[in-house]
Amino acid sequence: MTTPAPLVSVIVPNYNHASSLPLTIPALHAQTYAPMEIVFVDDHSTDDSVAVARALGVEVRSTPRNAGPSVARNIGAEAARGEILLFLDSDVELPPDTVARAVQLLADDPAAGAICGSLDDVPLARDSLVQECRCLQAHYWRISSLGDVSFLFTAICAMPARVFAELGPFHEGLRQTEEVEYGERLSARYPIRLTDAIHGRHRDDHLLWPLLRKVFHRCRLRMPLYARRRRAAKGFETAARMWGSVFALLATLTLPLPALTGPVGALLPAALAVGFVASDAGMYRFVLRRRPRLLPAFLAVQWLLNLAIVAGAVAGAVQWFCSRPFRHLYENGPQPTRVPA
Repeated sequence: MTTPAPLVSVIVPNYNHASSLPLTIPALHAQTYAPMEIVFVDDHSTDDSVAVARALGVEVRSTPRNAGPSVARNIGAEAARGEILLFLDSDVELPPDTVARAVQLLADDPAAGAICGSLDDVPLARDSLVQECRCLQAHYWRISSLGDVSFLFTAICAMPARVFAELGPFHEGLRQTEEVEYGERLSARYPIRLTDAIHGRHRDDHLLWPLLRKVFHRCRLRMPLYARRRRAAKGFETAARMWGSVFALLATLTLPLPALTGPVGALLPAALAVGFVASDAGMYRFVLRRRPRLLPAFLAVQWLLNLAIVAGAVAGAVQWFCSRPFRHLYENGPQPTRVPA
């Protein structure tokens, strides 16, 4: 007797991605796998997301107020009926065989707590040079970290519903680092696999200042977690990449040296700049092969991103020393799922 295929609940949290939904929702309707349900949760968007989603044929659930992706995902998981939960960001477009591949990957690897997918090197919508650079970085960092990781990459992430029930909901007190905290809990019990067998096109940040601000705050908010475990995440964030941020800061601080000491003073910032590139040399070689004309802009964006990272780390360290609530940011555990209005 044939075992029936498991129902997959695709949980799509959304906030202000109305312009992406005409690409991402039809891609879900085009999936080759069945049975499947779409659980779309709007996090109190201020654009036309709800109207667009309904026009595209999905039922919309809503958070009672803008509360962050943790709350939206928890509401979606509470409503889901599937044996497999597939969390998907609303600005990610999937190839038609993605759900089928995710189900097969979980079936082939019953020990896994979650299977996370990678992001393509070409963005969903080519809005800006910044977005092109950001998508290349996101793509390379994932494909260079394939295997077991301690992050939960929630842009595309499939997991058995029983594992989610065992771990509990996403931490609703966290907005920017909820996937890091959840990955910590999950990887302590089950392996998290990062694979390029499932992937999608992502609409990343297209404006430089909001991107730098987001990176700054994400790094700042991770400091209590890093201080508690005294190590970075497994995969993705490497010691060499952390040194790259330090090299970028030191090179920037030493830029005035040539004006003070003459041409010899240029040697130090130049050496630090070389160290910055060497810290993630594989990524820059990848960009040179894939998009050579983009390399100068890519280097500039990466330089600024690394300055934002080190600034966030410093700010987070200061806040950790000065604020007791900040030190215990991750220690309260996940909060109960909130019921939508």
